[in-house]
Amino acid sequence: MTIKVLIQGLGKISLVVVYLIIGSGGNFLAQGQTLPQVTTKSMISCIVLSGDTLDMTRISDTVRINESKFEFVEINFIPPHVDSTSLKRFFLEGHDTSLGDWTYKNSVTYNNLKAGQYQFVLESKDAQQSIHIYILPSYKQYLLSTVVLLLLVLIGILLLIIGFKKGKSLKFFPFHRDSIAPLLQKYLKQPSPETSENKRLAQRRSVKYEKATVLFADIQGFTKIVEHMNPETLIDELDRFFIHFDEVAEKYKIEKIKTIGDAYMCAGGLPEKNRTNPIEVVMAAIEMQRFMQITGREAQKTGKDFWELRIGIHTGSVISGVIGRKKLSFDIWGDTVNIASRMESSGVASKINVSGVTYQLIKDFFVCEYRGKMPIKYKGETDMYFVKGIEPHLSVDGAGLYPNEDFFTKLQWIRFSDLEEAVYGQMRLELPSAVKYHNIKHTMDVCTQVEVLGRAEGLSSKELLLVKTAALFHDTGFMINPQRHEHQSVRIVKEMLPHFAFSKNEIETINQLIMATESNTEPKNVMEMVLKDADLDYLGRADFVPLSIKLWEELCEYNGKISQKEWNKKQHTFLSKHVYYTNTAKKLRQVNKEIQLKKIERLLK
Repeated sequence: MTIKVLIQGLGKISLVVVYLIIGSGGNFLAQGQTLPQVTTKSMISCIVLSGDTLDMTRISDTVRINESKFEFVEINFIPPHVDSTSLKRFFLEGHDTSLGDWTYKNSVTYNNLKAGQYQFVLESKDAQQSIHIYILPSYKQYLLSTVVLLLLVLIGILLLIIGFKKGKSLKFFPFHRDSIAPLLQKYLKQPSPETSENKRLAQRRSVKYEKATVLFADIQGFTKIVEHMNPETLIDELDRFFIHFDEVAEKYKIEKIKTIGDAYMCAGGLPEKNRTNPIEVVMAAIEMQRFMQITGREAQKTGKDFWELRIGIHTGSVISGVIGRKKLSFDIWGDTVNIASRMESSGVASKINVSGVTYQLIKDFFVCEYRGKMPIKYKGETDMYFVKGIEPHLSVDGAGLYPNEDFFTKLQWIRFSDLEEAVYGQMRLELPSAVKYHNIKHTMDVCTQVEVLGRAEGLSSKELLLVKTAALFHDTGFMINPQRHEHQSVRIVKEMLPHFAFSKNEIETINQLIMATESNTEPKNVMEMVLKDADLDYLGRADFVPLSIKLWEELCEYNGKISQKEWNKKQHTFLSKHVYYTNTAKKLRQVNKEIQLKKIERLLK
């Protein structure tokens, strides 16, 4: 029995050791591995390794260096006047994602490489050459791993001795089910929903919102209804109404504040600030009233009591916060709340009563009827309006009941301002300083030019919105990786736009537009033509030269240094082949682009 226990224990310790070796990154095995060879031709002249120059005539195709001594590796190519195959592209396996574009560069530098093995592949039109680079883990790392393993072995032996004395076999996590799991389940209970909600509320700090829209809803004549209705039926009916109101509030991303008896209070524009909250709150109010009216008609058919709803809405500044100790409660305060409450109490059953402030913010979307002024304590008088329905041209079949596609497009244009603010804020934080051309200024220029070209080319409001959104995101990929940044921009779009109410089809169209900005892609429709021309609008602008210099500096930072003459050659080649696709861009920029081309030709002479 004891021999069996000892053998089982040693086997488990061996598994632990193997598991830790593999988990440490494979540094103990890495040196024995080799990468596949590539058909070679000498195209690399020398390698500068942390300041030391290694001549390729004196080394093999393998370079090794200790991690503690590694600073950078610079690989220099044979100059163009010696090597006729001057166009090259390269790839560092383990660092780059794919082969780069063809380039005239004579060198490339890599730094911040971690311990491991890499293969550098250099390719010309008719040949390839590869170099293996091994960055070996430092002695300290080996020492630390060895010490940790020895400690684990000692602990394992100690546990085996204890188990031997007790005559019991030991179970080691994670290879067997943990024997103390039942105890953990007993004593480390999951927090109750109430506790989780309290923690969530406790994390909310007091915030002032300059533009929030508060809605109060109250049941007409509720006191009389209570006197003759069965209590259980009363509670069931109230619960049914408030559950539906919660669903409507969630649909329009409106925050439910509280219910007090028969009163329901919610607010838009918090906790996430936005510009569209007055319209969204009114849309929610229309759906609430529609539900109550449908319920009332059904109740009348069966001879039951039916309830009518008064709704009041006002827009302004509020302060939000959490109050209480044991039972926390989220609430809002301010004159806006008081005025919204007065709008409700001054309203009429089955109507939506809004203040003059809210009316000014929603009048382009809804038909409203002026109903006079109401005195507000310490505030004077305020105008009041009844919301009659949606504007006919923004509603389905002109009935004013349900919003159509034009309604949502018009709303998205307002939401676009929130989207711009979020994207530019993120770019200011995340864009590397090396991005000198594809920065916020360039994105703003492209967005502006998209609107100019799009309107001139006859794009609809929906099409223009999608193209402008694509322009806003087309260079956001530089925040992640400048190589094939369009693909990174598409990833950002997929993550971000669902939070701004863009549909799947709209997101797919925006992504296709972004991918159309790749250098070798031909546009397939007018929307893609507009974005392509807006993206390269600088080629025909008066500030072409300073922008071109910024682009050159950026390319030198990411792809290696190239001379001014080489850059002028590349610019000349690009300008010679480039065409504008839209008639508007041709009229605005073609002549000036040809002038820039002639300037570069004079510089090359």
